[in-house]
Amino acid sequence: MDNNIKIGMADYKVGEKDNILVTLGLGSCVGVIIYDSANKVAGMAHIMLPSSLEIKNNSNKMKFADTCIDLMMIELLKKNINKNSLKAKIAGGAQMFSVSLNSDSLNIGKRNVIAVKEKLKLLKIPIISEDVFGNHGRTIRFNCSNQELNIKSIGKGETVI
Repeated sequence: MDNNIKIGMADYKVGEKDNILVTLGLGSCVGVIIYDSANKVAGMAHIMLPSSLEIKNNSNKMKFADTCIDLMMIELLKKNINKNSLKAKIAGGAQMFSVSLNSDSLNIGKRNVIAVKEKLKLLKIPIISEDVFGNHGRTIRFNCSNQELNIKSIGKGETVI
C-alpha cells in the first residue's frame, strides 16, 4: 500500500496518520508543512510566489504564499485539529541563479521565505524548524506519524528536521 501523497508545484495536500507528504524540486519555491502532532494531521504546500497581489494572472491561488496557506488551513480545520496546537516546518527558498543586482526583488526564494514566515506569524503558527536559502534544490518528505521532515538536497545530502 502506497501511503505517499505527492504535492505538485503550486499545490497543497492534507494527510494523516500513516501518510507521507512529498514534494519534489523545491528551488526558489518553499515547502510549508503545518501540522497537529496530537491528531497526526498535516498539510503540505508547494509555494511558488510570495504574493497574489503582485501578479496580474493570479487565478491559481495555490501558487502564492498569501492565498495557498489560507486554502490549506480551511482543509486542515475540517480534520478536527486543535488550531491552537498547530506548528510549522519550512524548507526551500534557494537562490538558484546568480544575480549581481543590489536588489532583493529578483531573489524570489528569499521573498518566498519572508512571505511564508509573515503569513504563519499572522496565523500564530510557530515555525519549529526550517531549512531555507542557499543555492541548492530540495526534495522533502513529511511523515504525519512522527512529524519528521526529511530533506534531500543535491550536493548536500540528506537531513531530518
